Amino acid sequence: MHGMWRDGNHFQLLPEAACFLPAMFEALEQAQESVLIELYLMESGRLSAALVASLVRAAERGVTVMLMLDGYGAMGLSSAERARLEAGGVALRFFNPLGFHSLARNLTRDHRKLVVVDGKLAFTGGFGTVDEFLDAWYEVAVRIEGPVVADWVRLFCRLWDSPLTRGSGRPSLVHDLGTRLETREGYRGMRGRVVWGQGYRYQAIRHSLHQRVSGARGRIWICTPYFVPTFGLRLRLARAARRGVDVRLLLPGELHDHPGVRYAGQRFYGRLLRAGVRIHEFQPTFIHAKFSLVDDWASIGSCNFDHWSLHWNLEANQEVDDPRFATEVAELFERNFDASHEILREDWARRPRWQRLKEWLYGSLDGMLTRLR
Repeated sequence: MHGMWRDGNHFQLLPEAACFLPAMFEALEQAQESVLIELYLMESGRLSAALVASLVRAAERGVTVMLMLDGYGAMGLSSAERARLEAGGVALRFFNPLGFHSLARNLTRDHRKLVVVDGKLAFTGGFGTVDEFLDAWYEVAVRIEGPVVADWVRLFCRLWDSPLTRGSGRPSLVHDLGTRLETREGYRGMRGRVVWGQGYRYQAIRHSLHQRVSGARGRIWICTPYFVPTFGLRLRLARAARRGVDVRLLLPGELHDHPGVRYAGQRFYGRLLRAGVRIHEFQPTFIHAKFSLVDDWASIGSCNFDHWSLHWNLEANQEVDDPRFATEVAELFERNFDASHEILREDWARRPRWQRLKEWLYGSLDGMLTRLR
């Protein structure tokens, strides 16, 4: 599902943790009324310790602090840090803790990433609170001001008091919060909307991308760490390239946290290359970012292009339709293309047999996962 397109926003692209982490922590330290945080990954380490300390400081000065974590993604958060959060006045809830119920329910995870301060300033992207984001993984976030922030808050509130969410934080906290929110419609700015997926077979983000790709005129640039695209997306990308659209993929190289996913996606390289799609594998670090650019439309958020994101997870992206923001995103893509190895069609056709075997093996496993739907 998606929110309404709203004018009057301001979006700032924050590439790399060196940009977005200081901006987020500064916003947390300046919070006066409320802090809402929704994350998939949170593991004990340097980054989690800094976040816990910042949230406790906010709660001590009277800010309503609500932290919602995924029940599986937060399994690495120590009991000591959980206790410190609760003792410090932070309302803590967990989405869908693992249990002895249906497989589909256990597979559905809250993969969204969101920070909202005072109902006026928000951040989203692909980040989490694990130390890999400090230096080992490349990530991108967007800073959000304007009317769409209220849509992000509403999305958070619906999940906070969901029957699938458990914890010490009172579900009714969001009802108190809602009365204090303000939507600022009185100034012009960038056009944007929030688009989200609600778990099993709910694919609004994919449908939005398909629509943009099918209507693209000049460029389709996609960055995703887990590229195992559906047949529908592969078909649309190939068709766009054949009609002369500049179609490029920015994907991870050998530095990858799940190499098998990379091999499963590489089995599609040949057909895409023959259609004219250009494929770049990022070299400096593991690129964990998820952002897309189609003409002047951009999408940044939590959603990957694999079966898990598209069929099981709760995901959310910020879409922006603005030429100024598109220019920023395009410049970021260009810098990352320059730091990548381009896979050429003739070289790929000569790849060794062991590479083809890995593609077949992991592609078969991916096919089995697809049939779980």
